[in-house]
Amino acid sequence: MELYSILRQFADSWMLLLLFVFFVGIVIWVFRPGASKEYKDTANIPFRHQDKPAEVKEARK
Repeated sequence: MELYSILRQFADSWMLLLLFVFFVGIVIWVFRPGASKEYKDTANIPFRHQDKPAEVKEARK
């Protein structure tokens, strides 16, 4: 068998299975219990330490 055929057969069978298992693992990791606190904290990063509105800079002419 030539190399292309071997790699094609591997990609069609085991690599597909490996990538599917990886995808399922990522989905489980994202929706695991207790993850929502971490994601809410990350989502609020832009709003931290804001005691006053941002200053408006004058436009250059």
